[in-house]
Amino acid sequence: MDYLPIFVNIKDQHCLIVGGGAVAARKADLFIKSGAVVTVISPELKTEMKYHLSHGKIVWQMGVFSEDLIRTLTKPKYVISATDDETINQAVYHYCQANQIPVNVADQTEYCDFILPAIVDRAPMTIAISTGGRSPVLARVMKARLEALVPAGFGRLTDLVGRYRQKVKDAISELDGRKVFWEKLLDSSFIDKTVQGRIEEAEQYLQKEIEQVEKTGQEIPPGEVYLIGAGPGDPDLMTFKGLRLLQQADVILYDRLVAPEIVEMARREAERIYVGKKDKWHKVQQTDISQMMVDLAKEGKRVARLKGGDPYIFGRGAEEAEVLVKNGISFEVVPGITAAAGCSAYAGFPLTHREFSQSVSLVTGHQQAGAEGIDYARLAQSGDTMVFYMGIKNSAKIQAGLLNQNMNPATPAAIIEKGTTAEQKVTFTRLDSLAMTIEQNDIKPPALLIVGDVIKVRERLRQ
Repeated sequence: MDYLPIFVNIKDQHCLIVGGGAVAARKADLFIKSGAVVTVISPELKTEMKYHLSHGKIVWQMGVFSEDLIRTLTKPKYVISATDDETINQAVYHYCQANQIPVNVADQTEYCDFILPAIVDRAPMTIAISTGGRSPVLARVMKARLEALVPAGFGRLTDLVGRYRQKVKDAISELDGRKVFWEKLLDSSFIDKTVQGRIEEAEQYLQKEIEQVEKTGQEIPPGEVYLIGAGPGDPDLMTFKGLRLLQQADVILYDRLVAPEIVEMARREAERIYVGKKDKWHKVQQTDISQMMVDLAKEGKRVARLKGGDPYIFGRGAEEAEVLVKNGISFEVVPGITAAAGCSAYAGFPLTHREFSQSVSLVTGHQQAGAEGIDYARLAQSGDTMVFYMGIKNSAKIQAGLLNQNMNPATPAAIIEKGTTAEQKVTFTRLDSLAMTIEQNDIKPPALLIVGDVIKVRERLRQ
């Protein structure tokens, strides 16, 4: 993050706007809505600022900003400078820096201690969108989309929930119990009743739920595990179901190949535990990971086991599921886009094509799985597009195994590093040059090897 998003209470605080034009008026409007006492310094006021003045929403100090003038005013809590005069804007900035007053110079992030986001106002719910000052237009586009997604009645919902928060706390002493209560309530018709303005019905519904808890006690449901495929790298390839379950989880166990942006999609309160592995370095053994899931679920936790790609394709998800079954733990598997599908598409070619390949083989090239154990004779004769996972270290054995079965040395091959991410790098070569290409380019895992004539389709698609 470029800026820490913080909502600040400025009710009855003195705040200063330098400038009297349209931009300054929009900034002043934010201060006014937040309950601040707003002073405006400007030689003249334009239409919008005159409106604020005529309604008693601002105090106007006629004149040009100067240190002598500002010293006659109450020291402001925050200052915004929105003039067309660069000299004045810089003077405001330097004065505020010298006096330790947070300042924002409109459209000049280099002179901003804070920035003002685009806002979706569903008071008391407020959604703020920021691009770190890079693109206000993009922030407004996102604001427009959220305006359409979040009903106006969400303000009523937020207010009602806030008014009953203490009552629920009195009825349910345990934090986990209260969390379960609110999640259940906010996944019911209670939301629709409130958003549509049927407040009396919504309050009756909520009150009955509280009374039920007081009579019978709040049952905390047993823990469960979600085996979630996070996809090959690009956060946009995460499925809706995976995202929904991730945001319900109390604990996140995540692998090395899971994009950090996906881990950040979890709710802030969730515990995050890194259980990643890499070649010849296992931070957490597989048996320990499986036992960790069991132990956490038995504590009543909802556990998201995030795996790169798909949990059932070389992800050891089935092994973990077996352990959960043996221990009576409820679990759900969420498929993910496997690396073969994601990386080939992002590299610009398909896995199958009527002219070149009608089938695909997904093969583990990992040393522990035994590159020598691969049925190279079948692969060489099958016409399959061959996708080797974890095959970088054994590329020479893979190359030799296929060539020894008389596979065409000129068969195209692709090596895809960090597939589907912004750092993706694709190296194209031939089967007989595969190992040498990897060595010469110093290619390291994670990388995917794809061998097959279907790679030729890339040139057609590029045209």
